[in-house]
Amino acid sequence: MPQITCPTDIQTVLTTFEMTPGTCQDLLDELTDAYDSFISKQTGFLSAGLHVNDAQTRIANYSQWARREDFQAMLRSTEMRERNRRIHALCRSFEPVMYDVAAVF
Repeated sequence: MPQITCPTDIQTVLTTFEMTPGTCQDLLDELTDAYDSFISKQTGFLSAGLHVNDAQTRIANYSQWARREDFQAMLRSTEMRERNRRIHALCRSFEPVMYDVAAVF
């Protein structure tokens, strides 16, 4: 389960996905499988959460990694590159962005 603290040395990644309501569940299934079968087993993975908006047109993914390099290595792996092609086919766009925690309330 994600824990947000400040200051922190961990890498936070927020990824947003845009899709139609008709593909939301398919995309959620693909993302869930990616985390269950692959991402959560990668070096440096700490936690993640998937969030769906009420219109089912956006999924937000919050993930935490021990180091920036761990996240980047996972993205560059052959397995994740193949999975990202399938994910891309289910959505209009997706963008992972690395963040530093600035404050917690």
